[in-house]
Amino acid sequence: MTEPVKGSEAPDFSLPGDGGSEIRLSDFRGKTVVLFFYPKDDTSGCTAEAIDFTALKPEFDALDTVLLGMSPDSPKSHDKFKNKHALTIGLVSDQDKETLQAYGVWVEKSMYGRKYMGVERSTFLIGPDGRIAETWRKVKVPGHAQAVLDTVKALKQRDE
Repeated sequence: MTEPVKGSEAPDFSLPGDGGSEIRLSDFRGKTVVLFFYPKDDTSGCTAEAIDFTALKPEFDALDTVLLGMSPDSPKSHDKFKNKHALTIGLVSDQDKETLQAYGVWVEKSMYGRKYMGVERSTFLIGPDGRIAETWRKVKVPGHAQAVLDTVKALKQRDE
């Protein structure tokens, strides 16, 4: 399966979200969506990334932009993660990894010479038309949420 690229249709999904919700990408048509994929709830990098996006959420809200984080963790794990760190962003659970694969972020990784499958930290900016407006692969957390916000602002200004 080929991963989505800039300008292509974002793969739709309908998956369990935090708080017992069901999250469908197509429900957000007409809004900009930041869909960020992260490896695991409550690990240092993932926590920092989620906290950074939460801190900037009011600015994303002002730009009519939805923030969704997705990992293979369970909805119960997401609820604990959100409560522990007072996160205000939506978290989506993809335990079957079908959406992770559709976006090309379920990849072979290597640590200390051991190979394993895991989530490549990546972010997809999806425009109101449901198409990929921008992608960030192999994301480094420091400054990333701000860079995404700056890109959303630039796209909104361009489209006005």
